[in-house]
Amino acid sequence: QVQLVESGGGSVQAGGSLRLSCAASYSFYCMGWFRQGPGKEREKVAAISIDGSIAYTDSVKGRFTISRDNGENTAYLQMDSLKPDDTAMYYCAATKWVCSVVDATQATFGYWGQGTQVTVSS
Repeated sequence: QVQLVESGGGSVQAGGSLRLSCAASYSFYCMGWFRQGPGKEREKVAAISIDGSIAYTDSVKGRFTISRDNGENTAYLQMDSLKPDDTAMYYCAATKWVCSVVDATQATFGYWGQGTQVTVSS
């Protein structure tokens, strides 16, 4: 059974850091992080392909870093300089198929984790 298991969420003050992990039971071509804040639609945060192509949404560029360990089938999201607006449930997503990390949307990803909460206080 294919699984994605997120970990690393929590509560932090503005300016702090958190590192999210997504352990997969399969070697996916593309992996991504999405988030859904209170009263907001789910949005793509970052995506990474198995060959290392990366894309970020503008609001996190320079603050968040996505990476992956292909040998461990694990993706990471290092979040620095966190802001209260980053408060959201963060979801890991993955697809077995070739994808464009820039053009990928929610519909691109067929596998989803259960989510991990990130809360940033001011």
